[in-house]
Amino acid sequence: MKMKAYVLIKCSAGRVATVLKQIRNVKGVECAEAVVGPYDIIAYVEAENINELGKMVVDKIQKVIGVENTLTSICVEL
Repeated sequence: MKMKAYVLIKCSAGRVATVLKQIRNVKGVECAEAVVGPYDIIAYVEAENINELGKMVVDKIQKVIGVENTLTSICVEL
């Protein structure tokens, strides 16, 4: 079963559009939208396991120039 999560992304001022384009191209990002509030982008992501999810966030999303910080919320089955 795939891991599913929402990644909330805070960007540097003036970088949201550029960051959004790059985030949408990351393998495993199913959807990413710019939002208004404490975070600038919310991305819905899927990965094969928790390790792959961690690698996606740390090695791909957080390394995009303009990303200041992220908050990852893993989806659970109830």
